[in-house]
Amino acid sequence: DTVALRAPSHPIARDLLDRAGCPIAAPSANRSGQVSPTTAAHVADGFENDGPAIIIDGGRCPVGLESTVIDLSTETPTILRPGGVTKEDLEPISGVLADPDANDAPKSPGMLARHYAPATPLRLNAGTANSGEALLAFGGVDGPARNLSPSGDLIEAAANLFAMLRDLDAEGHAGIAVMTIPETGLGRAINDRLRRAATPVD
Repeated sequence: DTVALRAPSHPIARDLLDRAGCPIAAPSANRSGQVSPTTAAHVADGFENDGPAIIIDGGRCPVGLESTVIDLSTETPTILRPGGVTKEDLEPISGVLADPDANDAPKSPGMLARHYAPATPLRLNAGTANSGEALLAFGGVDGPARNLSPSGDLIEAAANLFAMLRDLDAEGHAGIAVMTIPETGLGRAINDRLRRAATPVD
C-alpha cells in the first residue's frame, strides 16, 4: 500500500534514468543480510557466478552508506533507515522526524535485526582489540588497526565502513572490535549498520 521512490545524486545513475525514459526498479546490489558493496568489484564478488549480466562501474561510492528511507504515510514522518542524508539535514525541511516503533514489522529494507553482517563476529564500543581480534578504529589510536577516520571525520568513516569490514572479514580474525562512533549526524547511520551487523545469528 506504499511505494518508495529513490532520488540518486550520482551523475551516472541520473544519466541512466534520463536515458531509460521510464521508471526503473532498483533493488540492492547485494544478497540480503550481507555487507553492502561500495565498489563494482564488491558487487561481482557477492554474486560469484550467478550475478547480473552487466555491472555499471561508477567508481567507489562517495557516501558509502545506503539511502535514507523516510515513511511519509505516518502522522509524523518517520526515518525507517538512517542513511547518507542525515536527520539534521532533513528536519529543517520536514519538521521533526520520528524513529520507527521497534514492535512494528519492518517496512523498509535494512530494518531486519541482523543485516549488513560479515561472517566474523563484531564487538562494539571497544577500546582495544582482544586476543585474536582485529581493531576497527575511529579517531586517534596507537597500534595496528584499520581506521575508519584517523581525524574522527564521520563522512570519511561512512565511506570506509563497508570496505573495511569486508577486508577484515576476509583476513580470518576471530572477531572484529569496533571503537565507539559518535551518535550524531552520519554517526547515527554508521551505528545503525554496526548494531545490526553485530546482532548474533538466531
